Amino acid sequence: MIRFFAAHPTAANLLMILLLVMGAFALPRLQRATFPDYTKPMVEVRVVYPGATAADVEEAICRRIEQAIESVEQIEEIVSQARDNVGIVTVEMEEGGDVTLFLTDIKTEVEAIDDFPEDVETPITKAIRRTDNVVSVAVAGDVSATDLKAYCEVLKERMLRHPEISLVTVNGFAQRQIRIEVLANVLKQYGISADQLAQVIGSQSLDLPVGMIRADDREVVLRFTDERRSPEEFEDLVIVSGASGGEIRLGEIARISDVFEPEEIRVLYNGKRAGILKVEKTKSEDTLTVFGAVSEFVEATRRTAPRGIEVALTQDTSSIVQDRLSMLVRNGLQGLALVFVTMWLFFGLRYSFWVSVGLPVAFLGAFFFMPLVGLNIDMLTMVALLMALGLMMDDAIVLAESIATELAGDASTLDAVVAGVRKVGIGVLSSFLTTCSVFLPLAFLKGDIGQVLLVVPLTLLLVLSVSLIEAFLILPSHLAHSVDKTRGKPPSRYRVGFDRGLGWVRERVVGRVVDASVRWRYLTVGLVTSLFLISVAMIPGGFVKFKAFPDLEGDVVFCRLLLPQGTPLSRTEQGVTRGTTARAPGQPPLAPPPPAGAP
Repeated sequence: MIRFFAAHPTAANLLMILLLVMGAFALPRLQRATFPDYTKPMVEVRVVYPGATAADVEEAICRRIEQAIESVEQIEEIVSQARDNVGIVTVEMEEGGDVTLFLTDIKTEVEAIDDFPEDVETPITKAIRRTDNVVSVAVAGDVSATDLKAYCEVLKERMLRHPEISLVTVNGFAQRQIRIEVLANVLKQYGISADQLAQVIGSQSLDLPVGMIRADDREVVLRFTDERRSPEEFEDLVIVSGASGGEIRLGEIARISDVFEPEEIRVLYNGKRAGILKVEKTKSEDTLTVFGAVSEFVEATRRTAPRGIEVALTQDTSSIVQDRLSMLVRNGLQGLALVFVTMWLFFGLRYSFWVSVGLPVAFLGAFFFMPLVGLNIDMLTMVALLMALGLMMDDAIVLAESIATELAGDASTLDAVVAGVRKVGIGVLSSFLTTCSVFLPLAFLKGDIGQVLLVVPLTLLLVLSVSLIEAFLILPSHLAHSVDKTRGKPPSRYRVGFDRGLGWVRERVVGRVVDASVRWRYLTVGLVTSLFLISVAMIPGGFVKFKAFPDLEGDVVFCRLLLPQGTPLSRTEQGVTRGTTARAPGQPPLAPPPPAGAP
């Protein structure tokens, strides 16, 4: 087959074009991310227990859920969080399990618990969505929290209409409540209690089905819809009515406001109250594509936003993906350029060109198969591509050098090319099998590290497999065609001078070092052994430390302010202002906040 493709350049060119076209069509399907997906399937059980302390939640909620689900199969780990008013139990599934069956089993066991306290709300059991953060949109302005929340919901609906954006959540607001405040002496004046007032309000703010009317040809569902949703609607409620027709309405005796409780849950952006539109992506979506759609949406929104409203991008994680991928692409292009220049020095322009062409052919061919095995473009796959770059060049240089040696004889160009490939073909295949033996064990590691490192051997072996096809079937045809045009011509003055200089370095420098190493062989072996022992001793000696992943410097600073439980909001804001306000040179430091017991 090597001779067939070498003798028929059309077949070799068609094969090369096929690999290039396959890779070009596969590129849009490759998702771009920072790291491979290694999140294990998890199920969350959330139970609300109003008015309970963290200790009560742990005893009445978390422990009972743990005891109920401990018999479910394929549980890897159970993590419980007991907080005031709510208990959260997160269950992690073992690798290779059925997520749907796992969720069903846990939900069944939780629903079977019949000894929860009476005030406990219905447990919510759901699978944690496997999503990644992309970017957040801050919507800030000097407007009321209610209007700001309403505008954020409008922007969320508009954003979800975009085909590239599928997951948007509104953060920065607590639960919306209608607050009704009535003075105690006012209630005494009209002879009603707080419970009676609550019952009157509840009886006049309803949204309930009341029945059904069945006819011969259809059914009509009846529903009482009189639920009040705004302070203005609550102000019109009749609280007290007399026999003579007099009425006292709620707005006349109470102060009604639309608030978010608890008030401590808020977000400030550049000193202004803000809402955060958090944009996420699923595992099948591309980070940079989603970010591009959000950027276009924000630019269009800024032109139509109400006066005093600021819309800005924040918490941009896509920039990390873009920066890392751009860096690796630059490194790959620089490596390719260095390879081309180095081969041009030793083999000539035509040789170096056709050998370098094999790199994009192998890469694009591998890109076609990467989505089929679940691989994306991320930092680890790019590292594997850079590793493959060096290995591929080793094989290409061996083939090119063998072909060049055969061309120096009297055989025809076709025979010399075929003989050169066959002469080192076993060695190239052995090198490929050796690489498989070294990197394939990474594919069988367990745990999160194993799932992350799995992409390295898969990407590397895909690229090297395609490069073997290119090296044995495409490269010989191109070298035979290019060399046939220049064979027999006298070498250029540059080539003669470079070969003479290379021969001098080989004989006068490398050769003398080799001769000295052989003459002082015991000293050479001793030095090599000493260096090996020193290298091994660096690890137990603590000079070389082990870490699963290196620390990556970022450009985001987090500040966490811890205050005693029950600290008033005003004191918390004072501490935040103290930490974020810049102090001019020479200005005395801000006074510390008063102690917790001070008036």
